[in-house]
Amino acid sequence: MDKSNTKKTIAVIGAGFSGLSAATYLAKAGHHVHIFEKHDKPGGRARQFTTDNGFTFDMGPSWYWMPDIIESFFNDFDCKASDFFELIALNPQFEMIFSDMKMAVPESFQEMKVLFESLEKGAGEKLDRFMNAAQYKYEVGMKDFVQKPCHNWLEFISPKIASSALKLDLLTNFRSYVAKNFKNQKLRTLMEFPVIFLGASPKDIPALYSLMNYGGYKLGTWYPMGGFYQLVLAMQKVAESQGAFIHFNRTVDKIITEKGKVSSLLINGKKYEFDAVVASSDYHHTETLLEEDERNYSESYWKKRTFAPSCLIYYLGFKDKIPNLRHHTLFFENDLDTHIDAIYGDKRWPEKPLFYACCPSKTDPDVAPPEGENLFLLMPLAIGIDDAESKREEYLTAMIQRVESHTGTQNLQSKIVYKKSYCVSDFSSDYNAYGGNAYGLANTLSQTAVLKPKIKNKKIQNLFYTGQLTVPGPGVPPSIISGKIVATEVNQLKRHKNEKVI
Repeated sequence: MDKSNTKKTIAVIGAGFSGLSAATYLAKAGHHVHIFEKHDKPGGRARQFTTDNGFTFDMGPSWYWMPDIIESFFNDFDCKASDFFELIALNPQFEMIFSDMKMAVPESFQEMKVLFESLEKGAGEKLDRFMNAAQYKYEVGMKDFVQKPCHNWLEFISPKIASSALKLDLLTNFRSYVAKNFKNQKLRTLMEFPVIFLGASPKDIPALYSLMNYGGYKLGTWYPMGGFYQLVLAMQKVAESQGAFIHFNRTVDKIITEKGKVSSLLINGKKYEFDAVVASSDYHHTETLLEEDERNYSESYWKKRTFAPSCLIYYLGFKDKIPNLRHHTLFFENDLDTHIDAIYGDKRWPEKPLFYACCPSKTDPDVAPPEGENLFLLMPLAIGIDDAESKREEYLTAMIQRVESHTGTQNLQSKIVYKKSYCVSDFSSDYNAYGGNAYGLANTLSQTAVLKPKIKNKKIQNLFYTGQLTVPGPGVPPSIISGKIVATEVNQLKRHKNEKVI
């Protein structure tokens, strides 16, 4: 096909993972692609900042899982991740803290089997079977199932997917699936942990997502030296190498339509014309930029959705090293379901919370001063709740006390030389996130595949959506895949007006 006859001028709203991905694939296809980002740098929730006293903080994602999915993005553009950054395999992958013991999860799968066997007789062999089944789901799910645009269920009527239906365990909930394999409660908690990234209780997540266990535990937990933001910078370089342009400090104020098509965008008060628009901005917010009768979904629709949690984050710089702390540590001394009920039931601040601590300076000396320590604390929260600074500080004190107890240190708060909190209202203001959510829509059975918000506007033929509120779902690898899916859809559009270049 002669690309010169199919070139379009395309706007991408937002330079997060899905926006960068979509823009890169569209630019490769020969289109004129312009990304408009409201912040002064790319990355969205995965931005990074550096303090005057020498600390570098990743603002969001910190678990580098499913490295093969990320690698496939770079391979599509004749490069590889190692062209841009160094990946370090973490060993142990992380440590999980219980009320009566701690559990370090080793990099080696054979050592992991030994760990399981030490806690439950026969669990090592069961882990082998569990991971073999999880690998099958991963290969079918991540490389076929989640690659669909999900316009309708007919997309899934293929010999491969049909023959895999029972093995994919779509109708079994994850908690029951884990319980069938393991009796020890600590092992169950360990196996349930990965699906917390999907934004719902394990009892509401399809067992299909045991693929997360394979993508994490079996393929390993990695760290890109320089921080997770190195992935953002790498994707930016690839996008620009393909010809995409990124415009920072540009806010899209309105999507202007004519006769059922987007004609232009109002950006920082000025109008620009485009042949198509891909919105990687918050889906709900994007629709508020349209007239009400042009939106895919009403306000009542969004109110009925189950959103993944928001969270309280603290970026902390310490003047001294913190002993006995891993790169990733999960503080699970309290009951998981009690915390989950606070998020999805009463929608309140949890009384006995779980939280996560990331200390990248244990692996990467460049993210903190020579004698200092970089610590990122994250506690999941219900969306839409009040997050006054006094409440944030109350929970910081509680989390620090638990870090002190675990590490055998004292007076950690007196050693803090940098502190910044980030919570529900910040997600709303910075990312226009619905309810201040941090991770998009939960991957519950009723919000899976075709049941997710559509990637195409039903009334505006050249407006598309990508990112964690549409297919395939939340997480970094799914967001990258989402961009690729949408780019394929845009490429199928018929040219409808003369090309216009900014």
